[in-house]
Amino acid sequence: MKLAPELYYLALTAVLTALMWVPYMGARILTRGAGRTLGDPADPSASADPAWAQRARRAHANAVENFAVFAPLVIILALIGVSTPMTVLAAQTYLGARVVHYVVYAAGLPVVRTLAFVVGVGATLVIAAAVLGHT
Repeated sequence: MKLAPELYYLALTAVLTALMWVPYMGARILTRGAGRTLGDPADPSASADPAWAQRARRAHANAVENFAVFAPLVIILALIGVSTPMTVLAAQTYLGARVVHYVVYAAGLPVVRTLAFVVGVGATLVIAAAVLGHT
């Protein structure tokens, strides 16, 4: 059975989201050392993460929160057998928007970050409309 394109982009989004911790944990290892990083994350004597790493952690949390909405919609879309050029584009757009959101959030570019977030929400709503509009 061939994987629906929307499921392929969902899988890529899942992998991306699963790996978003790597940069900020790398920064934490560099600033705190491996021992403190593996120890208590709330240790008050530990050095603070760099500002970009704190933003990357928040971007990761945001990606997880939004994935919880996007993923079930894409799965339902596949279960009901709906795949259109618009839903494929929406899934691609969602993935791209999440990449941009993570990068610009970590870089501290708030306006672009918000635009990327809104684009991702729009892509999610396109998938939702396809699911809800299916009769």
